[in-house]
Amino acid sequence: MPCDKIMLIRHSERPDPDKGTRGVSLDGRKDKESLSVRGWQRAGALVRFFAPVDDRFVRPALARPRILFACKAAAQDPSLRPQHTLVPLAELLKIEFNRDHFNGEEQALVQKVLASDGPALIAWKHDGMHAIANAILGDKTTAPQHWPYERYDLVWIFDRAGEHWAFSQIPQLLLDGDSAEPIV
Repeated sequence: MPCDKIMLIRHSERPDPDKGTRGVSLDGRKDKESLSVRGWQRAGALVRFFAPVDDRFVRPALARPRILFACKAAAQDPSLRPQHTLVPLAELLKIEFNRDHFNGEEQALVQKVLASDGPALIAWKHDGMHAIANAILGDKTTAPQHWPYERYDLVWIFDRAGEHWAFSQIPQLLLDGDSAEPIV
């Protein structure tokens, strides 16, 4: 059965040397390519956001993912943040975790997601979010064409409606300072 729901999130918070925020690896070592402590907090909170006990979702548009996709790290772009954002959820759900596509390969990613047995959850980098949305929706007008650098707190939802896709935005509201405002 082809995928009929795709949920797209930006990876969790990154280090910010200007603010003295460092990245921390899975084993607790300083690592500029990993999430910040706040990023790991968000990654942990996303577990019950996408896999609530008794499937009681805070937002009815959400679904428990059956497959996860994250941006692959490359020598020229070694960030592990998209993958790390989904590690706690993948471990809890014990589900497939696809890391086959690099930033810039959004079209190929979407083809693989559409062929998967969804619902699917994708964690990506902010500069490629619109490309994923455009590939799913088939246009450049339905979804915002820019994901703000400072936003980590939204979920873009794509629901299959016959031959087309419906688009919506869901605020996570998981951590202090998260915004309920959509991206325009």
